[in-house]
Amino acid sequence: MHAYRTHTCGALRASDAGQTARLSGWVHRKRDHGGLLFIDLRDHYGITQCVFPAGSEVFAQADAIRPESVITVTGEVVAREGATVNDKLPTGAIELRVKALEVQSHADVLPIQVAGEQEFPEDLRLRYRFLDLRREKQHRNIMLRAGVIASIRRRMIEQGFTEFQTPILTASSPEGARDFLVPSRNHPGTFYALPQAPQQFKQLAMVAGFDRYFQIAPCFRDEASRADRSPGEFYQLDFEMSFVTQEDVFAAIEPVMEGVFNEFGNGRKVTPAPFPRIAYDTAMLEYGSDKPDLRNPLKITDVTEAFRDSGFGLFSKVVASGGIVRAIPAPGAAGNPRGFFDKLNEWARAEGAGGLGYIQFAAEGPKGPIAKNLEAERVEAIRSACNLQPGDAVFFAAGKKDETPKFAGKVRTKLGEELGLIEQGEFRFCWIVDFPMYELNEETKQVDFSHNPFSMPQGGLEALNSMDPLEIKAFQYDIVCNGIELSSGAIRNHRPDIMIRAFEIAGYTAQDVEERFGGMLNAFRYGAPPHGGSAPGIDRMVMLLADEPNIREVILFPLNQQGQDLMMGAPAAVEPARLKELSIRLDLPPAKGAAAPKSS
Repeated sequence: MHAYRTHTCGALRASDAGQTARLSGWVHRKRDHGGLLFIDLRDHYGITQCVFPAGSEVFAQADAIRPESVITVTGEVVAREGATVNDKLPTGAIELRVKALEVQSHADVLPIQVAGEQEFPEDLRLRYRFLDLRREKQHRNIMLRAGVIASIRRRMIEQGFTEFQTPILTASSPEGARDFLVPSRNHPGTFYALPQAPQQFKQLAMVAGFDRYFQIAPCFRDEASRADRSPGEFYQLDFEMSFVTQEDVFAAIEPVMEGVFNEFGNGRKVTPAPFPRIAYDTAMLEYGSDKPDLRNPLKITDVTEAFRDSGFGLFSKVVASGGIVRAIPAPGAAGNPRGFFDKLNEWARAEGAGGLGYIQFAAEGPKGPIAKNLEAERVEAIRSACNLQPGDAVFFAAGKKDETPKFAGKVRTKLGEELGLIEQGEFRFCWIVDFPMYELNEETKQVDFSHNPFSMPQGGLEALNSMDPLEIKAFQYDIVCNGIELSSGAIRNHRPDIMIRAFEIAGYTAQDVEERFGGMLNAFRYGAPPHGGSAPGIDRMVMLLADEPNIREVILFPLNQQGQDLMMGAPAAVEPARLKELSIRLDLPPAKGAAAPKSS
């Protein structure tokens, strides 16, 4: 017989009754029923109930064991009968009558409980993450992640992609976040950077002629934590393709995304390919976001003209000063009590807005402060534009052109939640396309890149030379699911002349481009194919599939919100001798609370 187990703790069934079996695992729960002691023994595969009769030689030893101790038990598999059968467990038709027990390791008193559904502070869970991962939900999330990655690999290979590994130690590159820097011992005063993404390397792989690349790529960014973004590091399905249009990229990745979400979605409805394409301008108008949650059926309407030179002075002044007014419908909300509207007004003020105007289209006619002051024909124009029926209401967001669409989007989301309109049990995908190539920096009033500077402008060099930069669109796209951006991507700018001109419009000289991106630019001078790709985030995909609100719940050993590994004690100070070896001298900021130096 094997030293530790003949079966796993999830393997035994009624057909095994009468056999002698040996199991090893963790003591999950203990229950003393007078003459019988029950231990639920747990391993990676499941749980088996083990029974220790009061008169057995190992009863006292079993009784003294703490939860989460690791033991090996040997005994007879016995079929359970009648009400003792546990239909909730795959092994619930049997139990193991233990004859021999060996303790492999004793557990101390636990800082967090593994059995049960008790909640614990996140920092405590992260400090004892190895215990937290023994809990059923956390264990299930990590196994889901492993299954998703395995499925992605299989599906990408079936689509003709080849997996490559790109460097982890590389050069610093402006990707929009801070790099993590690694000092070079052999080249004092110089630093490697951990890649924010394999962007340049995957493009160079296309220049090298590999045609279809992918990897489950680790990415490193020194940025703040969010619920859907892990500080420090994350993983993405990074892929790139040669000789493709934007639609070719979509056609390659949509079956992968649809297939993975159908495979692991537990029966939830998934948008079938091809996914809807929504232009950026349309998304900002109708949804107030470039990450629209399509489970919410509400659409925003521009009603600026209905308030121009109108009797409602507040909005009339907004429009006269160059602002806009957006209307957000609220189906069936007209009959709600005054408190419903007051509550939304308070919420709007908490969001930094002056308030939230509204009109109620009651059976007896339009009601509310705006309806009283706005001309009847203008009220009717709003009702018609928003396709409102008796019993509906409409809310308004008014203000500056660059701020109001986003606030309208927040109102849309809030109304969807308050009115119970957001469809549950669905994964609604879409592509956001036709992003603007440039935007106006409000502080400097200079033209700047609005998104990815390496995207191919629609219209190529001719568009750069002849169009207003703020009117130029890029072959750039995001894939969005349930209001969460899974990735950005683009058809790349593979022409040195177009790249230099694109950066020139944003205020960079040809020399600037050569100095900052010389490696890739030089490669393009030796023949580069048209190419494009994207990089859906693995962590965000698993977070959606696991129905978790926080990305740390689907990462094996995550950092906390402050970017610390509480379990391993990182980041940590380094001994002076090691710093000297790396030619590094520290210049630390004053400790918090320390007195400022006196001036002389």
